Amino acid sequence: QLYSSSLDGSIKLWDFMDGIPIKTFTVGHELLALYALAGSEDSVFVVIPKSGERDTFQLVSVKLIKAAGQDLEAKELSVILDGVDASPKSIAFGREGEYVAAVKKGDLQVYFFKQKQLNRFSVSAVKAKSGNNHFTCIACHPKEDCIATGHADGKIRLWRNFYHKKEYTFSTLHWHHDTVMDIAFSVEGDSLLSGGVESVLVLWHNESDCQKDFLPRLGSAIEYISMSPDGALCCTLHTDNRITIVNSNLRFSKSIQGLIKSVDVKTGLVVDPRTKALVLNGEPGHLQFYSLQSDQQLFSLDIVQRQYIHQAGLNQIDLVKVAFSAQGKWLATVEEREEESDPELQLKLWFYDEETQSFKLNTRINMPHEDHITDMCFRDVDGLEDDSLILVTAGRDCVFKVWVMVEDTDPEAQQSVSWSCDFVGSYHNYQATNCCFSEDGSLLAVSFEETVTVWDSVTWDLKCTFCHPPGKIRNICFGRLTCSKYLIGTTDYGFLCCWNLLSCALEWSAHLNILVLQPDPLSEYIAAVSWLSKESSLFVFKPNEPRPIYIQRNLCKEKIQFAAFVPRDEPETISAEKYLWLRRSQLFFLTDMQELMTLSTKSLEERLTPASKQLAVEESLPVTPFSLLLGKHRRQQSQEDIDLGKLVAHNRHGQESPAVRELLHTPAHVLPSASFLCPIFINSLLISKENKSAEEVADEVEMESERTEDSDEERDVSEMEQEDTNPMELLGETICKLSKSQEKELRKIRKMDYSWIAAF
Repeated sequence: QLYSSSLDGSIKLWDFMDGIPIKTFTVGHELLALYALAGSEDSVFVVIPKSGERDTFQLVSVKLIKAAGQDLEAKELSVILDGVDASPKSIAFGREGEYVAAVKKGDLQVYFFKQKQLNRFSVSAVKAKSGNNHFTCIACHPKEDCIATGHADGKIRLWRNFYHKKEYTFSTLHWHHDTVMDIAFSVEGDSLLSGGVESVLVLWHNESDCQKDFLPRLGSAIEYISMSPDGALCCTLHTDNRITIVNSNLRFSKSIQGLIKSVDVKTGLVVDPRTKALVLNGEPGHLQFYSLQSDQQLFSLDIVQRQYIHQAGLNQIDLVKVAFSAQGKWLATVEEREEESDPELQLKLWFYDEETQSFKLNTRINMPHEDHITDMCFRDVDGLEDDSLILVTAGRDCVFKVWVMVEDTDPEAQQSVSWSCDFVGSYHNYQATNCCFSEDGSLLAVSFEETVTVWDSVTWDLKCTFCHPPGKIRNICFGRLTCSKYLIGTTDYGFLCCWNLLSCALEWSAHLNILVLQPDPLSEYIAAVSWLSKESSLFVFKPNEPRPIYIQRNLCKEKIQFAAFVPRDEPETISAEKYLWLRRSQLFFLTDMQELMTLSTKSLEERLTPASKQLAVEESLPVTPFSLLLGKHRRQQSQEDIDLGKLVAHNRHGQESPAVRELLHTPAHVLPSASFLCPIFINSLLISKENKSAEEVADEVEMESERTEDSDEERDVSEMEQEDTNPMELLGETICKLSKSQEKELRKIRKMDYSWIAAF
């Protein structure tokens, strides 16, 4: 039997065959963990918060009543252990469910169900030469009365004879130099697995400190360990969001890796122009290239190129800034070591090698600034990349620097070009905080605390300055396309400002606490994310219109740190006007909890099903009169397009109409009535006259002319009706009346096919 629990206080019993819940039990408390013992069908164990106390939890037994109906209320709760930890690795059930053990800080509790006896053991009574020896995890032997506990001092203790409060015994295993994060017995109990921050899986044989094997270099700290029911495989969950599957003989089998969870994301969300992958901090000192389409890591680039030491409190070099050139040929990275007096900085420029399909280090610049680098950007112009590529860095040393490519005169150099500083700019000895280029690359904007300066990117002359006190400038960006004459900035005092570069004046401002300002590279739209009252909200606007075109309040409860527009492979068909800004790009967010979020106009079913599987489902539909009619209609329309010889085909009927999509992709139990869908479906099958061939159009014109000559009286009557109900006359306007011959010619012109113009 399969049970599941939720935070809303419900427990569901599921049917394996149908995948639907059989019964739902309402407990009435927030459920933080769920345990079900084999052979015990009338009760389960859950962890709930203790009423009236903060950060205190209880392990309780819930009796599942047997009654008719699907929704039942479980009222009978029995407290088993009080003051437990909510973590699932802090509670374990013993041999055949005879007892349950739980650890929290310095206490070990063991409750025996048959005897209804509770024994407590305190780790403070254990003499420890090292520092903190509090409990961190627990596991019970599957066939013997033995409890294994992991401790913060790196030791593992094996407890026996714990039926007695004073005559208990324990032995110690020690290899980990830091906290033991999880432990697990094998199925037979002849070995024990442990893991911690060292990224090493340790296999202890026969509970001996001398017999152990290791599987090192697993990437990051091991957070959870689980054994398969048959004992053939072991699974480890790591702090970087990675799952590793290991064979029973401690050989690596497979790694499941999506987006790596880094210790701290300092690079922000950057889009690789070549692969359209998200680029951000990955493993320590590495850049991860994450594919949004396949939910997989494309590759990891080692930037720091130094061994990372897993030790708390050790100050190590970290990757903090990343920037790509417009075509993705060049990559700039900044790495630094946090030092109070003398910071260590390195600026590296990487060139993409087509032969090896990877980035190669071209130039390394030690201490490019005297203090930390706050921002950097390439001159983002596609046509000028190879001729006049420019990199700008801004720093806390109150200057911004311009870096250009020069020919390398060193005969021993492997590359023909390298990078050097070409210009240094400053403004009143203020710290430089942000920098960005205009769309055409002619202007550079650099913010110095409360002031935004605009520079000519050819002569490096200061053109103008903007200021909106009080508050320092937090973000700046230029408008694009039709809004390229605007410069947008935000302040840490909660103002969103738009300046006109032609008039050098403030166009408009809004009082919003904007944390993230992200322009779409393919349109005029700009996304701004605010933080107010412990919730994030999204505003999408054009710089030439102060009123937002889209507002999403309470986007999430977490604080959004970064955002990025990712260009789509093909523009998406969007009918709703308020979502048109998502047609060419998709917006992604990264929260302070490192959760990657996005906005989508598709339904949940369409988002979860890949496009290839959706196509396969459509092709495997059963042959019904409806499918034959639809297939024949599609083939007919595609054949008409071929006969017309269109250079650019945009067959609206060849695409899936809203009515057909509603019928095929919507579950039957939520479909609207047939009377509602039938008119939409019939209208979607009607062939527009715009898609008819030229010969058919000519025949219709001739038939219409013959018909009009034979029925002049009927036409006169219809003309009178049209004249009586003309809306222009209702508005009081006079319309010039045409003669019958002129109306005949006008009708012929109206019937002619102009679809060939679409090819131009």
